[in-house]
Amino acid sequence: MTADVRMQAAAFALALLAALAFAHRSWAASSAASPAASLGGVNIGSLEYASEPRDVDREMAEAHRLHAGIVRTTAKWSVLEPLAQGRLSRRALAVADRVIQDATATGIRVIMTVEGTPCWASAAPLRLLRACLPGHDSAANRWPPRDTAAYAAFAAFLAKRYGTHLAAIEIWNEPDNSNERFFAGPDKAARYAALLRAAYPAVKAVNPSVTVLGGSLVGSNGVFLRALYAAGIRGNYDGLSVHFYTLPLASLRSIRQVQNAAGDTTPLWLDEFGWSSCWPRYRTQQEQACVTEATQAANLRDLFRALALSRYVAAELLYDLRGWTSEDFGVLSETGRRKPAYRALARVLRSPGGDPAPVTLRLRREGPRIVATGSGPVGDYMQLEAFTGGAARYRALFVLDRFNRYSIRLPAGLGTHGVTVRVYQYWAGLAHAALGTL
Repeated sequence: MTADVRMQAAAFALALLAALAFAHRSWAASSAASPAASLGGVNIGSLEYASEPRDVDREMAEAHRLHAGIVRTTAKWSVLEPLAQGRLSRRALAVADRVIQDATATGIRVIMTVEGTPCWASAAPLRLLRACLPGHDSAANRWPPRDTAAYAAFAAFLAKRYGTHLAAIEIWNEPDNSNERFFAGPDKAARYAALLRAAYPAVKAVNPSVTVLGGSLVGSNGVFLRALYAAGIRGNYDGLSVHFYTLPLASLRSIRQVQNAAGDTTPLWLDEFGWSSCWPRYRTQQEQACVTEATQAANLRDLFRALALSRYVAAELLYDLRGWTSEDFGVLSETGRRKPAYRALARVLRSPGGDPAPVTLRLRREGPRIVATGSGPVGDYMQLEAFTGGAARYRALFVLDRFNRYSIRLPAGLGTHGVTVRVYQYWAGLAHAALGTL
């Protein structure tokens, strides 16, 4: 799930330029169309380590109670086909079968993210292969396969076995993440493009109705996506999956601009986003700022509502159903306690309509300056504009703090009388701006 800090810094820079270029345009309903109603759901990533069908039953029952229309889980190739091509682990397959069985019984569809190369297929260096044990996670499993046809055959097996019960098959996880927790080795763009080009026709050959997701990107600056275009991925996916945790709305807008520039009209699937409710125990977790449980609940509600009218985002899946002390992104705690985020998610999945939290603004005089304070909805850059005599005199682009608040000291040259201030979020646009005058 981790998003690399350097990639996020680059994403901020590009999204900043995008925000400036489109300052007075709402992006909630812009760009080429995808399905009219997006799919809402939750990640149940802990299932990749589940050892018993009852673990699946528990997680899927919670997803159903949350009104999830879709869940995402990992189909570990290295666990399901550990010894040789065509030799499937009965135990692991029973867990995967149970996911589909439970999902079908409750009307939920499943995204299966297919990752993890078995020891027998891995392109890892010999030193890593020597330590690779079938069915166990190791560094060698993070390398792509030597032969993309083997991966394509496994993806096709899943498509044939589970068919229309699947919302999508996602081709690998976060190949552009420089921490290499999921996709290791050199020439990442070329190697990932080769996987996608092999898997897409193989899946479509056995079941043309199965959606294939490419990308699984953490970086929104477009560098990796442009490299994938250059490597020939066009025509080998039905949608692009993205994992945006920092400024997710700005990141969606940024990557969509890269798509538009390339003439790529496929929808985006935001199948990972979220906030860890680790404050005040920690300051950061998995490179993301910790928030309170109340802020976590407000954030997921506001983001789902902000995306409800988007025409190019086909699905939003919160990360994660169940949290852990070391990664507290779940709407359930490690012990199974329902956080405020659980109730918020259940409400917004049942009825995603409504407005996000409004932008608020309070002005006060502090010596020769005006100080603007307030709050706003999560997910995007904010703009402050100051006017005197009807003329724009000052503009500031900023981001909210971890609690979605801001405090900005205006230049002393503006004075403290006859000043009008406007603050708005780029995604929501000027129609939802807050105004104040001193």
